[in-house]
Amino acid sequence: MSKHKLPQAVEVRQPVQLDDTDRAIVAELREDGRLSMRALAEKLHISRASAYTRVERLVTEGVITGYTASIDPERYGFGISAYVYLKISQHSWKAVRRQVLQIPEVWHGALVSGENDLVLLVRTQDAASMRELVLNTFQTMPDVLATQTVLILDELSGPRKSL
Repeated sequence: MSKHKLPQAVEVRQPVQLDDTDRAIVAELREDGRLSMRALAEKLHISRASAYTRVERLVTEGVITGYTASIDPERYGFGISAYVYLKISQHSWKAVRRQVLQIPEVWHGALVSGENDLVLLVRTQDAASMRELVLNTFQTMPDVLATQTVLILDELSGPRKSL
């Protein structure tokens, strides 16, 4: 028997069976998460009871994972945004993930294929704080081998907008 530890299986989440009404509910709530059940039911021409039941099922089955406020980053005080690409040492994904999740300036992160391992959407107040984040936070993490920072000059879409 081998002494090598087998890699753990990655959790695969199966899609939930959704009909057109479920998809319409999700679309409406993505547009306005504060929409009342009454207004949702009226927009979709379904009963309030059906709206409640369907939304509860979508939450229970993990399709809807929460509700959040969308903000304008610049008006909130984040004057500079960037994508920071991290190249990390092999088998360090979980450790780096734990560290990155603790950084409030990280708005989104993804494990990706290709030359880099992680891509992070980060937002800071100004260039000095971006420099501090990249040089003294990301580049000093033990498992980070290299970083690449790409400044965002303008965003093509934002909260509730589409291309």
